[in-house]
Amino acid sequence: MVTVALLGTDRRTPPGHSSGSDAPRSLLDAAAVQTVRRRAGLRPAVAAAPPERAAHDARPALPAPARRRLAMLLTDRPGTGGGRRGTAPDLMELLPQWLAGANEHGYAAPPELLPALLDAARGRTDLRPQALTFAGPRALWLARLNPDWKFALRSTPGGATTLPDPEATADVHHLWEEGLFAERVALLSAVRAHNPIAARELLAGTWSTERAEDRLMFLDSLRTGLADADEPFLEQALSDRSRNVRATAAELLSALPGSALAARMASRAGTCVAVDRTQSTPTIAVEAPHECDASMERDGVVANPPTGRGERSWWLGQLVEATPLDHWTPKLGGRTPEEIVALPVADDWQGELHAAWCRAAVRQRNVVWSRALLGTPASPDAGGPGAVSLSERAKLLCALPGDERAEWVAGFIAAHGLSEAFQLLGVCAQPWAGPLGRAVVDALNIARDAGSYPWSFSGVMGLAERCLDPAEASRLEGLTATPDEPEDAAPGAGGYWSEAFQRLVSTLRLRQAMRDELRGVAA
Repeated sequence: MVTVALLGTDRRTPPGHSSGSDAPRSLLDAAAVQTVRRRAGLRPAVAAAPPERAAHDARPALPAPARRRLAMLLTDRPGTGGGRRGTAPDLMELLPQWLAGANEHGYAAPPELLPALLDAARGRTDLRPQALTFAGPRALWLARLNPDWKFALRSTPGGATTLPDPEATADVHHLWEEGLFAERVALLSAVRAHNPIAARELLAGTWSTERAEDRLMFLDSLRTGLADADEPFLEQALSDRSRNVRATAAELLSALPGSALAARMASRAGTCVAVDRTQSTPTIAVEAPHECDASMERDGVVANPPTGRGERSWWLGQLVEATPLDHWTPKLGGRTPEEIVALPVADDWQGELHAAWCRAAVRQRNVVWSRALLGTPASPDAGGPGAVSLSERAKLLCALPGDERAEWVAGFIAAHGLSEAFQLLGVCAQPWAGPLGRAVVDALNIARDAGSYPWSFSGVMGLAERCLDPAEASRLEGLTATPDEPEDAAPGAGGYWSEAFQRLVSTLRLRQAMRDELRGVAA
C-alpha cells in the first residue's frame, strides 16, 4: 500500500482491487482496514503510574497586567545586535529586568507560561538564575519530565534531589557519603551557607578519598564564609597532589590577610620591592626573584610562565599579587597607597608592579588601594596611575561603593567620551545614578552633533536602554527630533540618531510600565 501511494494509483493497482477511477478510494479503504487490524492485534498494557503532583508554590500570583506583559516578552525574538533599526523596544532584552522585578516582589510564575519561560532560559544562560527563581518548584517538576529542560536540575542546587535540613546531621552525612557528585556539591554549598565550620569538617572527613577533580570543586565551595578558621585545612591542601587544588588553596589563603601564607608571600615580596633613597627623588627599586624554589611552588606560585612572559617578572607578579596590601605602607616608608602609586619605579618595572597591585586589590577587595590605582577619572592617558588597561579599571571599580563607582565613570565619560567607556558602564549598578545617566546622554548628544552614525555607539545605546532611570524619558524627548545635519556629517546620520533616541525613549517608558504593572499600579 505504501508503494501504491508513492507511485500513484494510475501506475500501480492496490492489492486485491482493480484499476480505474475507484482505485484511490480502494487504497484508502484498504489502509483503514489495515489500521483496524493493527489496533485490534495489540494487547492492552498496564497503565503507567501518573507523575506525582508538583510541589505547591505558595507565592502570590502575578497581577493580570504583569502576566500579559510576561507573555508578550516571551513571544518576542532576540534583537539582531549592532545596527538594530526601528523605534520599537527589544523586548527580549528587557526580560531579565522583568524577571528581577518579579522576584523582588516574590511572585509565582503563571503555570501556563512556564514552558515558554524554560524554553527562553534554555537558549540564554544569562536568564537562568532569575528564570529558575521565578519559576520555582514547578520548573524542577517539569524538568524531570522533559529532557530539553534538564538544565534546571543542573542549575538549581539540589535540583535533582531534596536536600536534607543542614541541622539534620544524620541525613546530611548519609547523603554526603552515598549521594551523586552533583548532589554532594549542592549539599556542601547548602551546609556551608548555613554552618561554615560543619561544612569544612564534612569535607575534611572524606578529603583523602576524593578524586582530584572533585576535591577542586569541593574546595571552591569554601569561598562562601571564608574565615581564619579555615586556614589549617587550606594549609594542608597546599600539599595536595593536584596542582589545581594547590593553586586554589593558595588563592583562598592569600585572601586571608592574617594567614601564614600571606605572611610568607609578604616576606618574599618584601625582598624584591623597596624604596631607593640614594636618588634625588624617592624611587621604588625592584629586584625580581632569580628562581622559583619548591617552597614558592607549594604556596601556589606557578613556575612556568605563559608564552611571551619572562620568568622573573612572572614570579614577581605572583608574589606581589598574593601579598596583603596593608604590608606596603610600613614597608615603603609609611606612605599612603596614593603616595606609593605615585612613586616612580626604576628599570621599567612599573607596569608589572602596578598590574600586580591591581590584581591584589581586586582579590582582596581593598577600597583604598582601588581608589589609588584608579586615580582621577580625568587623568589624561585614560589608563590611571596604576591600572594598565580599561579591563583592570573595570575590576577595580567593583570594589568601590555603588554611588562612588557611578560618579567615577561619569567623570571618565565627561573627560574621555564614550569610545572607551563600555566596559566601565557594564560594572555600574542599575538603574544608573542620575549623574551617570546624564553624562551618557550628554556624550551621545555630542556624538550626534559630531555627525557620526549611531551604530558606532550601539553597545552604549543598548546599555542605556536597559540601565537609564526610566524617569529620564521626559528629558530625552527633545532628542527624538531629526536635527539639521552639518555639511561634514555622514549622510542620513541625523535621521538614524532620531530613530535611536525614539527607541531609547519608548524603551524607558516600557520599563516604567513594567514596574507599575509589577507593583499593581493601575495604568
